[in-house]
Amino acid sequence: MPELVFFSGTMDCGKSTLALQIEHNRSARGLAGMIFTRDDRAGEGKLSSRLGLVTDAVEVEDGVDLYAYVVDHLSRGGRADYVIADEAQFLAPDQIDQLARVVDDLGLDVYAFGITTDFRSKLFPGSQRLVELADRVEVLQVEALCWCGARATHNARTIGGEMVVEGAQVVVGDVNQVDAVGYEVLCRRHHRRRMTAASARAAALSPDVLPVHSV
Repeated sequence: MPELVFFSGTMDCGKSTLALQIEHNRSARGLAGMIFTRDDRAGEGKLSSRLGLVTDAVEVEDGVDLYAYVVDHLSRGGRADYVIADEAQFLAPDQIDQLARVVDDLGLDVYAFGITTDFRSKLFPGSQRLVELADRVEVLQVEALCWCGARATHNARTIGGEMVVEGAQVVVGDVNQVDAVGYEVLCRRHHRRRMTAASARAAALSPDVLPVHSV
């Protein structure tokens, strides 16, 4: 039976790499896929991995009916044996419903990839709808690590290496950026303490203040 599968995890855990691997494996067997994405780091209409792999994709804009898009593609003689939706957290809830309809009405597997929560530890609306509708939710097993070495469970937004907790939910950036808006994965403890790798290094470099005792 066709399925809607949601592959989730923090940033830097290999979601886009897996999406590209699924595309490669199926296309190597003669299957044709339709790839949707939104706000990829490589630019409009691209699905890219931090490993340097990239392929073309359909950039999803606000208001686009994904079910109607697939139907139109098929009615024009195009082929689609499966659908991949990367950066699915940025999709609107009704677009997730449309992907579910692709599965139910067209009989195509849909593989959606995205992070579950934003930099404030709040659910993205698209991810929430995927959790509600998906036939399966797969948490990726490639664990991203916090700077302290613990398993990273939270996404942090940084400006100049300092964690911020206010601002628009969607601001495109990338991990390991320092000067501009960047993102970093943290364990829950350090996310709660707002302690990024940069702030931890600064604290380690600060001279210790020792108590002075009179003799």
